[in-house]
Amino acid sequence: MKPAPAPSRWRYETRTLAATLLATLPASIALAVALGYLLSPWIAALAWGGVALLTLVLAVEVRRRAIYPLQTLSNLLEALREGDYSLRGARARRGDAVGEVVWEINALADTLRSQRLAVEEKSALLDKVIETLDVAVFAFDGEGFLKLANAAGERLLGAEFSRLDGRPASSLGLAEYFDMPTVSLVERSFPGASGRWEVRHARFRDDGRPHDLIVISDLSRALREEERLAWQRLLRVLGHELNNSLTPIRSMTATLAKILAHDPLPEDWREDAASGLAIVSDRAESLSRFIGRYTALARLPPPSPRPVAFDELLQRVARLEQRIAVDVDPGPALRLTIDPDQIEQALINLVQNAVDATLGIGRAVALRWRVEGDHAVVEIRDEGPGLPPSRNLFVPFFTTKPGGSGIGLVLARQIVEAHGGTLSLENRSDARGCVARLRLPLERAGHAA
Repeated sequence: MKPAPAPSRWRYETRTLAATLLATLPASIALAVALGYLLSPWIAALAWGGVALLTLVLAVEVRRRAIYPLQTLSNLLEALREGDYSLRGARARRGDAVGEVVWEINALADTLRSQRLAVEEKSALLDKVIETLDVAVFAFDGEGFLKLANAAGERLLGAEFSRLDGRPASSLGLAEYFDMPTVSLVERSFPGASGRWEVRHARFRDDGRPHDLIVISDLSRALREEERLAWQRLLRVLGHELNNSLTPIRSMTATLAKILAHDPLPEDWREDAASGLAIVSDRAESLSRFIGRYTALARLPPPSPRPVAFDELLQRVARLEQRIAVDVDPGPALRLTIDPDQIEQALINLVQNAVDATLGIGRAVALRWRVEGDHAVVEIRDEGPGLPPSRNLFVPFFTTKPGGSGIGLVLARQIVEAHGGTLSLENRSDARGCVARLRLPLERAGHAA
């Protein structure tokens, strides 16, 4: 390591005064020689002493004028270091060496003042947002001691922050979340509430030191509300389907009871009874198929992924449709790690829906795929009438097609989401019709060579 230079024995002020006097030394020597030739020694010495004293006074004044602006600049910089941006230099002007420095320091003070005001406003907004959040937010320092908790966090732990400040995470029951994944779902009881929670853990730095952030969201209320809405939608569709079968069965059994109650029986009672029983049998069979479809949807097995040539699978699905020719727009060769049987079934359902929408009106169905970021995107486009204005497209057993089962879209989305992907339906913006867009992650998959 290179040693630090030795400090100067003279201060800057002393060196300035010495330099000024040194600059006058040649003139002083010349004056002394001239006075020695022109005047008597005593008079010459007295005159030279007066000039030397005046020179010293002027040198001290030059030193003062050289030091004063630097002291002013030092005071301005000290104020900036202390966070006081209200002081300004009075001799800021362009074209002057010191004035230029004062000008720049004044401009720096204005910039820092504006930046601090913006930071304080954003900090106040952030504090307000954190306080109004309905999720618990906790910040811990590098040693695991609590440094921040919002109002939701106080309610969760059942105490005010003044009683929680500085307590270790272990005593609050939160230390275990430091070693958990970034996002975790837990079910536990806190002093202020119990239920199912989503816990998020992140690390950040403050003053260069590591800190931990724990965010805890209550999932119970949201899940209960979503569960209630899901049951409402499902029961509405189930009730509609059951009524479609039970209403004619009830009506027909009442009719048959009236016929059999006649004494004597009508001559054609056998025909009426046979017709009525056929209707009851048909509706019972329909109800049995409905229950079978429901059971199949509820028992979908988890996917068994393996590497598959995804582009070949897509082309095979297009060839399986025999009612009309599906236009295939070739995309990149891909190998994905998926369950080919399940994904193929999902794609068949989507292609069949697209063909059903265009069948009989002479329109086309197109299949294409591409890579977007870390996902493979498959689009199935039709030129049919488009989607109906309904929010029940993915509700089990809801269908807009005569004789439809109402599970094709639900089953397709369930399969895609089990693979970590998404499935969406929307009306086309470039033409009439609908587009089904399927996105599958490329994790553990890549382009074929």
